[in-house]
Amino acid sequence: MSEFAYLFRGATPSTSPQEMQNQLEKWMAWAKELTDKGHLKARGPRLERPMRMVTKGAISDGPYTEAKDIVGGLMIVEADDIEHAARLAQGCPLIEVGGQVEVRPVMKV
Repeated sequence: MSEFAYLFRGATPSTSPQEMQNQLEKWMAWAKELTDKGHLKARGPRLERPMRMVTKGAISDGPYTEAKDIVGGLMIVEADDIEHAARLAQGCPLIEVGGQVEVRPVMKV
């Protein structure tokens, strides 16, 4: 088994409190399923805006990415290979509301 990072991309649309509660319940159920099957290794923190980009000699509030490209959080899972990790990501509730899950192998050092 190898580790993979899920980067959650895309802004969650503004919704009613009930819709937000429903979405949270779906996230909790998905994370529980991953945990129960031994795949969830770490829940990363949810990320907020604003952000700063630091480069040599500059600090800016860009690059100005489209909302669909904003990383809102991350998770580390364990899977057989990247295809298996991608199949597990298909259950992510963010996908239902137009978001994306980027699946990346975690480098072994």
